[in-house]
Parts: sequence; C-alpha cells; structure tokens
Amino acid sequence: MTIAHKLVGHGPVKVIALHGWFGTSEGWGMLPELIDTDAYTYALIDYRGYGARRDEAGEFTLEEISADTLALADELGWDRFALIGHSMGGAAALRVLADAPDRVTAVIGISPVPASGVPFDDDSAALFGGAENEDGNRYAILDFTTGNRQSATWLRQMTQFSVDFTTRPAFGAYLRSWAGADFAAELPLTSIPVKTIVGEHDPALGAETMKATWMTQLPQCELDVLANAGHYAMFEAPVAMITSIEAVLSELK
Repeated sequence: MTIAHKLVGHGPVKVIALHGWFGTSEGWGMLPELIDTDAYTYALIDYRGYGARRDEAGEFTLEEISADTLALADELGWDRFALIGHSMGGAAALRVLADAPDRVTAVIGISPVPASGVPFDDDSAALFGGAENEDGNRYAILDFTTGNRQSATWLRQMTQFSVDFTTRPAFGAYLRSWAGADFAAELPLTSIPVKTIVGEHDPALGAETMKATWMTQLPQCELDVLANAGHYAMFEAPVAMITSIEAVLSELK
C-alpha cells in the first residue's frame, strides 16, 4: 500500500511531519513555504480518513498512524528521520518513537498532545466529543484553543477545511485515541533532541502542560514559547515556528 504524502525539499536531513486533529498534509499553513529545501526533505503525511486518504478504511488510532509512518519511511528509503508533530500528531510522533526508537533522529512537538493523553472535564468532553457531528463545536474548539483572539473568517475557514477533508467517523475515532493515550511508560530512554513549541495563548497544551508531561516523560525535552500564538503556530506565528524548528534540525547530520 502506498502511503499518500506531500514531499517538500531535497536536502539530506529527512523529516516526517504528522498533522493535527484538524489538519492534513495540506493543513500546515505557511510551513511548506518556509522550509529550507536545500537542507531538508519533508514528507507531509495524510492519515487514513484525512486528505488524500479520506476514503481509506482504518481503525483511526495513534498506533495505526505510527505503523503508516514507518511504512512511508520504508517506501521513501529513509532508515532514519526526524519527526514533527502538531497537536494529535505530537502524540503520534511519540508513538513512532516508542515503536521504532532507533529510527528517530529528533522529535519536535508543536502544541503537542502528550503520551499520557488529555483528561477532559465534563464540559470539555462534551465540546470535543460533539465535534464529530457538530461543526459549531469545531469552530468553538478552534476559537478556544487560540485564546479567543483570532478572526472569525479564519475560524470559519479552518472549520470548513476540517469538515471538507476529514470523515466524521475518523475524526471521532482519532479523538478517542489521542485523548485517551496512555503509553508514557513505553517511551524509550534516548538522547536524541526533543523539543516542544507552544503558543503563549494556548489554554490547554501550553507551557505548564508541557512541563508536567513532555518535559517529565522525556527529560532532555526543551521548551519554546511563541509570542502572539495559540494552538496553531503554523498560521499564527509561522516564521517564529520554523526558526524554532530549524534550531533543532540544523544540528542533525
């Protein structure tokens, strides 16, 4: 099976980018335009039920994303690669690290879900759980996670993108997988670079959450807090985000 993806760049450092719950391989904002194409080759993957794989059957779990990521790396002939994961994709990147630690050269999480999942209170559980079938919930989630600060037009566009390029069953199943993740004990002892990049206005997956999760579970993890950003730095602060990413990737050979 060929794993649908988008390639950007032709450089020697290989990177696989794992998108978030609202994303696809085409949902990375300005990131593709800002990649140093001489230094890096990025493979932007689509998950089953999303983007170019919207009609592909699956279980829609972090474990399946990990298996497909490793299959894509094999297809590309990449023995080793760095991982960038946004939100849900952050937890997926950690799942790949747990499954194939010898193949991963670095992990960079952008507002990433931790390996220990995201415990919801009753109101949050209703809001997020209802987003499978209620588009208004998706809009409200986008507004909340960016600090109730962004343009209504952008929020509508992001909501519509999610509706158009995901299936509802996949959207719901992935939520249950990442929110209920519980594999922190499986994370390997490793010395590879690990970094989380978060927005100062992200109310859920911001600096304090990273200190309690990623930075505890992976002690070498560094933290970068971006000004004027919430949960979607690739749209809200893209230049600052890519600069932070390349501070890690530039050290890889």
